[in-house]
Amino acid sequence: MDIHRRRFLQLASSAALALARPSSARAQSYPSRVVRIVVGFPAGGPLDIAARTVAPFLSSHFGQAFVIENRPGASGNTAASEVVRAAPDGHTLLLCGPVYAINASLFENLDFDFARDITPVASIARVPLVIKVNPSVPARLVPEFLAFARDNPGRLRVAYAGVGTPQHIAIELFQFMTGVRVTLVPYPGSAPALADLLRGEVDAMFDSAPSSMPHIRAGRLIALATTGPTRSEVLSHVPAMSEFV
Repeated sequence: MDIHRRRFLQLASSAALALARPSSARAQSYPSRVVRIVVGFPAGGPLDIAARTVAPFLSSHFGQAFVIENRPGASGNTAASEVVRAAPDGHTLLLCGPVYAINASLFENLDFDFARDITPVASIARVPLVIKVNPSVPARLVPEFLAFARDNPGRLRVAYAGVGTPQHIAIELFQFMTGVRVTLVPYPGSAPALADLLRGEVDAMFDSAPSSMPHIRAGRLIALATTGPTRSEVLSHVPAMSEFV
């Protein structure tokens, strides 16, 4: 059981982003017009940041504009459905994260089959999640966070970016492995959740590193740990959760 839990943690807490396209897209004279990169979450979240990072390079390389379109809803399923229904010519791309693999097992009656209808064309990055708190939370280390959560069941409000997202799965796994109970607060994406965390409307959040880094470095948020089996290269001073749990 411990081996299975550890493997699940590794899969759930690392984000492997990928561009995807309808499977029958062709390469001849590609692209012949503007290419849409559809992102299933609001602007400012980790997938949106990834899309806006690669789009200028793609535009320069191919000589055509690659534009970002945010289509939040249903934990990314709204965007996936739109891409599947688009013309299968490669001019509508979906920027994916692990949420789409997770959704296949959590949502019933989807109007698409992700494995059948979407074909991956490029891997972009592998990104850890960061467990971070508003400075008002009396915890600067994971053991302190756990102690506070155990002494105050349900008091900590933990934000996450949609049902079935890696952030959501990571929080549920964290509760399962530690025995603590927190109050889960769902959002349509990372950006609005992060905004409320900064304002103190929620206490903590499990989210990917890119959207958190500026606030952690400025001291507006406190990073307690990163997910995955080892420390993150970009946050080497922050312990890995595996050092405690």
